[in-house]
Amino acid sequence: MPSSPFRLVDRAAREAAEEDLAPAATRAVATRGRAAPEPEDPLRTAFERDRDRILHAKAFRRLKHKTQVFLNPDGDHFVTRLTHTLQVTQVARSLARALGLNETLAEAIALGHDLGHSPFGHIGEDALEPYVPGGWHHAAQGVRIVEVLERLNLTWEVRDGIRAHSWKINPPPETREAECVRYADRIGYLSHDALDAVRAGVLRVEDLPARARAVFGAPGSEMVGAMIDAVVEGSLSAGNAAGAVVMAPGPLEAMHELRAFMFQRVYASETAAGQKQLAIDVTRRLADHHLAHPELIPASYRDTEADPVTQVVDYVSGMTDRFALTMHDRLFDADATAQMRPLLQLS
Repeated sequence: MPSSPFRLVDRAAREAAEEDLAPAATRAVATRGRAAPEPEDPLRTAFERDRDRILHAKAFRRLKHKTQVFLNPDGDHFVTRLTHTLQVTQVARSLARALGLNETLAEAIALGHDLGHSPFGHIGEDALEPYVPGGWHHAAQGVRIVEVLERLNLTWEVRDGIRAHSWKINPPPETREAECVRYADRIGYLSHDALDAVRAGVLRVEDLPARARAVFGAPGSEMVGAMIDAVVEGSLSAGNAAGAVVMAPGPLEAMHELRAFMFQRVYASETAAGQKQLAIDVTRRLADHHLAHPELIPASYRDTEADPVTQVVDYVSGMTDRFALTMHDRLFDADATAQMRPLLQLS
């Protein structure tokens, strides 16, 4: 009888393969576990199960209709929150593999890092801030989605990475794989947002800081590759005594300069933000209306144990751009949101 052309690689074999990772890597067998203990999967490691659960989550599917930078763009090639997430995942995996870290853990964190984002990007985040003591942040909402609203029961390491994927969040994440995601997020949004800004006519390539162009090249794949190389170089440097995932000093300065430029010329520009105040008004009208009429919140997306404001913020922050605009049209004035449909179109 001929032997099988296949070989079973079960969970035990996959966990054994992780022993060959770098000393700084996080092994699945060393996970701090899940809030609710579960039997192990016969084939997948704990982090592989997390990755799969995130991919099948409703919040992940909604990312395709959520803003990255340009509000509700009509052009097919503008980055959305979903394509940004996929780009971040690719960069995080590249970094983790090059540094001998747990690629699957980095992948799971990256896929889940923006699950909590509101409609209209960071404008929506600004709109929801007054409703939450201490301010509202998409990272905390992402953790709430996986823990409460969708009950994915992810491992502690993946939840920690989602919690602290933003550089604003303290304490920082505890795994090196999550540090890869922090850099991957910044690499993804700077390189592709710059490309979108050029496509939208907000910038010309030559407008970008000279040092950034010299160090990283043109926005897009060239810039992504150069930034990945700079993080690998910095992390493997003999001067990296802390053993953290870091970018080499020279490129890091160029990245900071590029980021400051992007905030000034793109993220705060009228073209990129579109009708910023209108987006804020739409978000807050929806929140206020559902505070007055909580019975309109679907039972399938409602934490009945939470206070009314939290229930409303859960619902409104989970909306896609187009769902929020459609609901606003139905409840209020369609003429107001017509200004946001769509703002940009590729030629």
